[in-house]
Amino acid sequence: MRILTILLFATSLSGAALAQQAADSVAPEAATSNDLAAISPEVAAALAAKADGRPVEASQWMVAAANPHAVAAGAEILRTGGTAADAMVAVQTVLGLVEPQSSGLGGGAFLVWHDGETGEITTLDGRETAPLAATPRLFQTDDGEPMGFFDAVVGGRSVGVPGTPMLMHRAHEKWGKSEWAGLFDAAIGLAEEGFAVSPRLAGLIAEDGERLARFDATAAYFLPGGQPLAEGATLSNPDYAAVLKRLAAEGPEAFYTGEIAQAIVDTVKAVEGNAGVMETADLALYDVVERPAVCADFRGYEVCGMGPPSSGALTVGQILGMMNALEPGAQDDPETWRVIGDASRLAFADRGRYMADSDYVPMPTDGLVDPAYLADRAELLKGDDALPEVSPGNPEWDHAQLWADDESLELPSTSHISIVDQYGNALSMTTTIENGFGSRLMTHGFLLNNELTDFSFRSHADGVPIANRVEPGKRPRSSMSPTIVRRDGKPMLVIGSPGGSRIIGYVAQAIVAHVDWGMDVQQAVAMPHAVNRFGTYDLEAGTPMADMAGPLEGMGYKVNVGDLNSGLHAIAITPDGLQGAADPRREGIALGE
Repeated sequence: MRILTILLFATSLSGAALAQQAADSVAPEAATSNDLAAISPEVAAALAAKADGRPVEASQWMVAAANPHAVAAGAEILRTGGTAADAMVAVQTVLGLVEPQSSGLGGGAFLVWHDGETGEITTLDGRETAPLAATPRLFQTDDGEPMGFFDAVVGGRSVGVPGTPMLMHRAHEKWGKSEWAGLFDAAIGLAEEGFAVSPRLAGLIAEDGERLARFDATAAYFLPGGQPLAEGATLSNPDYAAVLKRLAAEGPEAFYTGEIAQAIVDTVKAVEGNAGVMETADLALYDVVERPAVCADFRGYEVCGMGPPSSGALTVGQILGMMNALEPGAQDDPETWRVIGDASRLAFADRGRYMADSDYVPMPTDGLVDPAYLADRAELLKGDDALPEVSPGNPEWDHAQLWADDESLELPSTSHISIVDQYGNALSMTTTIENGFGSRLMTHGFLLNNELTDFSFRSHADGVPIANRVEPGKRPRSSMSPTIVRRDGKPMLVIGSPGGSRIIGYVAQAIVAHVDWGMDVQQAVAMPHAVNRFGTYDLEAGTPMADMAGPLEGMGYKVNVGDLNSGLHAIAITPDGLQGAADPRREGIALGE
């Protein structure tokens, strides 16, 4: 079996050549738009570097994110002495304008921070919360069966209390140097003067036109005159600019109380047939939580990220921890992908059983990434073929609790920001409104999330409670995996991606590519994807990875070849300086000096 699969794959490319062919296969959308390249000569150069498959190099600071307008705004803050936290506010507020389908004021985020002065690493949890009136049956029909996914998503029922505005302010309070009010200037200017609709935004509006048309405010913005916005059309958003001006002048209180808070509640509750249960008290009570980072060992590196309610750092850490117990495999060997695929399946089995908001349910957080536990799980990977079935393991618990396996669905969307500043601080933040265009509800120029559909629609299975069930005030489980990889207490890679539950596989694969296979950071984010979460191996169409279908099927896997539209943004900190990378599948860039 092993000899046959190696022969079948013998003609495949390896290392940098494989990553470059992948980049050629998924040419940057931004490279087709003169409007994006015309933002500045630096942006044009960054787009050219991405198209060529080269990292952007710098010595002082770097920012990588999903749209050139947003990256340029963050770069200006860093250039004038701001910190990574300051730059994040500028980047996030522009992203909420120019790629509103992915993140914004109406959503939430997870932030991982390495402090350049103290060497400490910590996280901020800006995840949305369930309203206090929510119950475990929120997404069930009258007969107790789960609702259809999009029946639940589109409308007010799915909207959680947003966390992004509070998270921006908390990060600035803790780590900012620049004046708060000035961090909104770029977004306010673009919102008032207008910007050119990017190819990606135009395409996504056209694809989702039927759902966007259901609500008057949303339709008026994205479908003026009944037609989807076209690529290159100038789009302004004075309502969004007005909200940003209030945030700049008054802080987050302007969002969580008063007129804006009331408008959010009114919008959520006014949806006929699918109204939400949010009240203004839910907004007034919202707070960001600082939590310890979850870290796992991989080849002597410390891979750190966001713990519960995110499953990201735990599941990425489990995949890498199981691989850590085995010798590194060659990148062009199907056996390596068997190990990666089944390690991921085992990690996802634990994720479905144990992972949820640890403020509400007991979790074996330390046990899940304990090296001894992962080494024991890695013993299951020493065969030749795909594991016929996987099941959750039995990590060590501080105190025991029996949970049933989760069935929640998490579809791709979201955005990621990576920043390193001149003070040695590093920031990795994944930000979202969940599904593309969220709940499709819009107020004051921003979309509202559908984050509550990240909860399990079922509350129990066979009489056993599900850890990720809906509960009042609870934060739904997420796959967002903002990550900082460190060695000897110093950051060496800042990375993350959108992509629903495939985020975990995208991030883990890029780290393996960089650490085990020696790819530079641009090669690592561009290389073809292969992701296995629940048994079926997803292979990226139009890339050499699709050629792996035969060998993997020969090992016993079901295989699906299709689009795997990650949005990895990464910065490597090397002895020679900074290297920034942006995923060629999307329109982002990296900028630095």
